Amino acid sequence: MRRLDPGAVAGVEVRVVARCPSTNSALLAECPAHRVLLVAETQSAGRGRRGRRWLSAPRGAALTFSLAAPVKRPLRDLPPLAPAIGIALAAALRAAGVRRVGVKWPNDLMVDGAKLGGILIETRSAHGGTCAVIGVGINFATAPALRRRVACVADFVRTDRNALLRACVVALVGAVDRFERSGFAPFAREWARFDEPRSGRAYAEALA
Repeated sequence: MRRLDPGAVAGVEVRVVARCPSTNSALLAECPAHRVLLVAETQSAGRGRRGRRWLSAPRGAALTFSLAAPVKRPLRDLPPLAPAIGIALAAALRAAGVRRVGVKWPNDLMVDGAKLGGILIETRSAHGGTCAVIGVGINFATAPALRRRVACVADFVRTDRNALLRACVVALVGAVDRFERSGFAPFAREWARFDEPRSGRAYAEALA
């Protein structure tokens, strides 16, 4: 199995490790003054929203990565960043062949009611501003055993995991740039295409 490698990403320091407790926790502890992408083959203590545990997957079974980014927008503007990231990732996954992937407001990637992945955004004051750490987990080759329905990319398409990783990273970085420039408004206009299952329409319309 080839080592995970998203390649060079403009304006981003890229780090790849075999294993870490949590890519989000590692970057939050550091709060770098520039953009840093941390990719891990596996995590032993990954987290979801509200402190939920993100189950560790064996090597090659998932894509787990976090982007630390200094943000200029005030904290009150940041809650819609998660669905904005979700829309960008869903578009990248659809382009890769996972045709029916959508976003369940605010941060779950879903396919036909089954969870494909999730997004966790955490913030910390640093360097006179805010450091946002955006964590992404996507089931790639296998889905963990949970009480809810889950899915993985391999259920829908055969694709190179490095190619998919790069597409997702590029989408993530691009979404952060768009959000910094224009807030949620441009994403709100796209929400109807990705809303799964009509979970956030009122929120998206209110933020448009």
